[in-house]
Amino acid sequence: MNYVTGLGGVFFKTKDKKKLLAWYQEHLGIEADEYGSKSFMWREESGEKAFSVWSPFKEESDYFDPSKQPFMVNFRVRDLDGLLEHLKSKGVDQVGGIEEYPFGRFAWILDPEGIKIELWEPTEVVPGNAC
Repeated sequence: MNYVTGLGGVFFKTKDKKKLLAWYQEHLGIEADEYGSKSFMWREESGEKAFSVWSPFKEESDYFDPSKQPFMVNFRVRDLDGLLEHLKSKGVDQVGGIEEYPFGRFAWILDPEGIKIELWEPTEVVPGNAC
């Protein structure tokens, strides 16, 4: 089964988040929301609305731990529980537990290079400026 339905987001660390957000707004017209991120709308192959999030993080953020990489990739997935069972059967360990929010369920793994991968099973609720 193809569990990944799209790119949920790209998250990266920056030395000066405020300055970087201002640069992206001035030069590329990317206006961040109150959380310092930007949601981009698109449609899945099924025609359903979807969005991907671009979000810089403060350099000292521990959100990417235990990875030592300065970035993290988020994939939109279907059947998070089934995917986690599949990954476990292949020897891939889950990092932490599953977290649930109004806009979806999240779990994390590390790839062979130590990059933290966020798995997101979205709900129909669309946060922020993604409406």
